Amino acid sequence: MTVERRVRIADIAEELGLSTATVSNVIHGKTNKVSDETVRRVQALLEERQYIPNMAGILLAQNSSGIIGVAVNRHEKYEGRPLEDPFIASSLNYLSQEIERARKFLMVKTTTEISEIIAFASMWNMEGLILIGFCQQDFVWLRQHMRIPFVAYDADSPATERITLLNLDNFDGGFQVGRLFRRLGHQAALCITDNDTFLDHDRYEGFRAGFGDGADLMLIPMRKEDRMAFYRANLEVFRRVTAVFAVSDYYALDLMGFLAAQGIRTPEDMSVAGFDGAPAGTQSFPTLTTVRQDGALRARTALEQLAQLRTGHPGTTITLPVTLIERESTGERPER
Repeated sequence: MTVERRVRIADIAEELGLSTATVSNVIHGKTNKVSDETVRRVQALLEERQYIPNMAGILLAQNSSGIIGVAVNRHEKYEGRPLEDPFIASSLNYLSQEIERARKFLMVKTTTEISEIIAFASMWNMEGLILIGFCQQDFVWLRQHMRIPFVAYDADSPATERITLLNLDNFDGGFQVGRLFRRLGHQAALCITDNDTFLDHDRYEGFRAGFGDGADLMLIPMRKEDRMAFYRANLEVFRRVTAVFAVSDYYALDLMGFLAAQGIRTPEDMSVAGFDGAPAGTQSFPTLTTVRQDGALRARTALEQLAQLRTGHPGTTITLPVTLIERESTGERPER
């Protein structure tokens, strides 16, 4: 079997009687010192010979690749499917729209190894990075080892050179849910989370401030199988409350499924609210009351900040507002 040899720049140059540098300049778009006729001849032969460029080489040769990278932490809580998480999927959707509107390109990587992000960004000469799901020690390490500016979603570290943090008003989001439950007449409620640090802690503290006495915290396992077993073992705890605030829509919908299997109806027996802003049309349960973040605003702000960071603008911390969306999963306190 004969394998066709890939056409090289040297082959094109030899056939046209040009230098490889001239052909390379045409391929890379550096044609200000090349005649229009030479550009036409090179491009015609490239098309005729079906030349396949080395895209990495082209991008590395340019001052700006136009590529924005998004690195997502493949945390164990996603159980191998981080891009299926409602918050991450929604974030990527809005980022994709804003990046396309800016006539740039999106590349996504999921990883648990922070060192892989450096190779990911450098290989493609990226203009900037957006990080989702990483922590303070990751940012510090990256800043020490990488020149590329980046923006981080939901970060618990202070902003530094070439880093901007885009956070949410997590306390206010929890506060709004607490106020809603209290207005609906609930006297005992839970906040469920897999940890009591940073944004989850702020959401719980806001919830407790809005609800007042009778708001408790329940720490739940990350893995779904362990979480279901934990719920079954603590079923009586759920029966003592009439409302639950989950720190993410994923956990809220997950809990509603468990409650339904136990014959506990939402919202007739238990009001449930989440956080992140899951679209109402994608749910098989009663539509979820949720704290909505403006994904489009966050994506737009991320790109604006990357542009400023590239010009030497110092990093900063920006806190974006959230809005409570009341839907079918919450109702007045049931009679017990």
